[in-house]
Amino acid sequence: MATKSKFTLNPKPTFKKKVPLPVPGDGFENVEFTFKHRSRDDYKEFLDGLKDRTDDVELLMDVASGWELEDSFDADNVGRLVQGYVGSARAVLGAYIDELSKAREGN
Repeated sequence: MATKSKFTLNPKPTFKKKVPLPVPGDGFENVEFTFKHRSRDDYKEFLDGLKDRTDDVELLMDVASGWELEDSFDADNVGRLVQGYVGSARAVLGAYIDELSKAREGN
């Protein structure tokens, strides 16, 4: 009897990934984010539009839908994150792109 594969042709709408966020004086702290999945075409369109996007809060709200922090995942708290931890937006976006790029390697 063959075992069932966990792989399906319909990807989950979200995925989780720990992101090392830079903490001045303390190195990095891993925070798990819940990211939004994008199809190959949607991902390409997203990447093509990155050069025109300057609002880090809006960008992070577009790629993620949650985090493991006690603070709610909303625009105000994402704003607190990017204001308080320089480099955090880049770290989150980089992790998102890396994770979806890995997924694309299989295509």
